[in-house]
Amino acid sequence: MVKVVRHIFLVGFIALLTIQSGYAQKQKNIIFILSDDHRYDYMGFHENAPDFLQTPGMDKMAEEGAHISNAFVTTSLCSPSRASILTGQYAFRHGAVDNSNPIKEGTVYFPEFLQEAGYQTSFFGKWHIGEDDDMPKPGFDRWVSFRGQGVYNDPLLNFDGERKKIEGYTTDLLTDYAIDFIENRDKKKPFFVYLSHKAVHAEFYPAERHDDMYEDAELEIPASMNYTEQNYEGKPDWVKEQRFSWHGVDFMYHNRPDHPQTLEEIITEYSETLMGVDESVARVLDYLKANDLDDNTLVIYMGDNGFMLGEHGLIDKRQAYEESMRVPMIAWAPGYIEAGSTIDENILNIDLAPTFLDLAGGKMPADHVVDGTSFLNILEDGEAKEWRDTFTYQYFWEHAFPHTPTTYAIRGDRFKYIYYHGVWDKNELYDLKNDPMEMHNLINIPEYRPVVLRLEKQLFDMLEENEATNVRFRRPPNFSADQKKIH
Repeated sequence: MVKVVRHIFLVGFIALLTIQSGYAQKQKNIIFILSDDHRYDYMGFHENAPDFLQTPGMDKMAEEGAHISNAFVTTSLCSPSRASILTGQYAFRHGAVDNSNPIKEGTVYFPEFLQEAGYQTSFFGKWHIGEDDDMPKPGFDRWVSFRGQGVYNDPLLNFDGERKKIEGYTTDLLTDYAIDFIENRDKKKPFFVYLSHKAVHAEFYPAERHDDMYEDAELEIPASMNYTEQNYEGKPDWVKEQRFSWHGVDFMYHNRPDHPQTLEEIITEYSETLMGVDESVARVLDYLKANDLDDNTLVIYMGDNGFMLGEHGLIDKRQAYEESMRVPMIAWAPGYIEAGSTIDENILNIDLAPTFLDLAGGKMPADHVVDGTSFLNILEDGEAKEWRDTFTYQYFWEHAFPHTPTTYAIRGDRFKYIYYHGVWDKNELYDLKNDPMEMHNLINIPEYRPVVLRLEKQLFDMLEENEATNVRFRRPPNFSADQKKIH
């Protein structure tokens, strides 16, 4: 009898060790690299990338990993997007609807639950969620940050609650600290690194080694930028008028007298500033390979929102146009993600939190609503049997930048419908298959009326289902499913 009990105990103990070993194997290290204002097509390997652009680090990452070709943000603005990444929630839910409003008190962030799952966690760089505060936030064992937008050179950094000015180029410094954390981590635990760059936010400032790198580059200005009757035919009036504002090509950043710039100069400086981020990506991957961490680490690179570089006469972001709401995303995990693959599913910034927790074996508390969905199975299999084919986008009017109206949009694989709230102006409908540059607004063409009605109903149904209608908008009062009026 004693032998039988001992045998059962040994079998159970071995089984427990096997389960624990398998669970530890599943708990990959995670590195999330976030850049600022990096548009989706400004990577050298991208089919739409400008000919002059060189991004060997990102190119290598895509060659050895997966390019997520349809990555989007649900609000194209720093604070809302970053809060959505950390919470898995739409902006209306977490409350940081613009760069001024703080996140709702009591909101939790996914790294807190990585800690509960046994991870050693860290944050390096730009926080900027509705405030200038740089103090350590819940969920991070190591914290290096700065106030607001920060600076490109010689930043004042907050190290776990203590501020110190450091000499150097900020992109390089943040990468140094991230690698140092990995080097000196608790090697008994899996690690999570959130490397959050200031670059490539305006005003653009490349590292000295990249200054004038593209000075002689041949630049191609977007065809939709030209101030012609054809380009603005069917466009909302606010789009045409915004070209003469802070975010327009004819009065860029108020055409500062101390530093007036042409669009060509902005594109050049933007591209040169991006080089520091590309080198950061390469440095992280090289370190992982050199230290035998590549086979047990997932790295995801992403931009917090896109950036207009002259399209429709605009610069910056906020709009629901592709260049604004679409972002770069690459996933890298040798032996886990198929090298050189492309993932075409619509992946959103709200999907990152549930994905990281899914990989780690953690989860948000039951009372925390998660709007996103884990795409871990897509990374593993390269595709999904079932996945969203449409999603919603929201931008809320800002007092500081009143020239962009409140915007709600629904984007499908073919059509995008954009609804403007609070302005007497045209809405927009685009056929993304036949008009990927969104040059021809179909909103008033009779044959597309059923498409508009279907998408408008679907847009407001989705918003109501997510309890968003009592926040800053409501369903158009004169809308009905069988009505033929176009709003």
